[in-house]
Amino acid sequence: MKIQKILFAIAIACLVITGCKSEAKKEKLAVKKENVSLAISGMTCEIGCAKIIQSKLSKKEGVIDAKVVFTDSIANIQFDANTTSKEDLVAFVGGIAGGELYKASIAPEKVAHTCTEICKDTCQNKTTTLETEKACCSVNEDGTTFCKEDCKMACCADKKAA
Repeated sequence: MKIQKILFAIAIACLVITGCKSEAKKEKLAVKKENVSLAISGMTCEIGCAKIIQSKLSKKEGVIDAKVVFTDSIANIQFDANTTSKEDLVAFVGGIAGGELYKASIAPEKVAHTCTEICKDTCQNKTTTLETEKACCSVNEDGTTFCKEDCKMACCADKKAA
């Protein structure tokens, strides 16, 4: 009977010790959302290549949203910067299909072309029925005038993307 009480006490002590053991809690960081556009070469079809890349990106840890546009050879990705990085995403896409089919790089951001005074006058005085041509230039909060992305007018034809 005395041995049973000792074994029972040891069993209870073991349960208490293991049950009350404080585990190191991982501090959950707030999601730090960032976006990146990747230029992807090597895609030959929309259903096979683009959809496979999009599917694999969507399942990658840290990726919040991924859209692959086959016609532009671009992947637009929203991700948690605390979990992954732009460079990790480039390497991940490059590693899909054994690393021999696809090459990814961070797509350059478009740079707005500052309109010249002549361009501003031409844009502001344009009288046409097309809305995109009527509103060629827009003025930012700081007073800087920029040509809009969808401008088809000759005055903004020298607009360049970096």
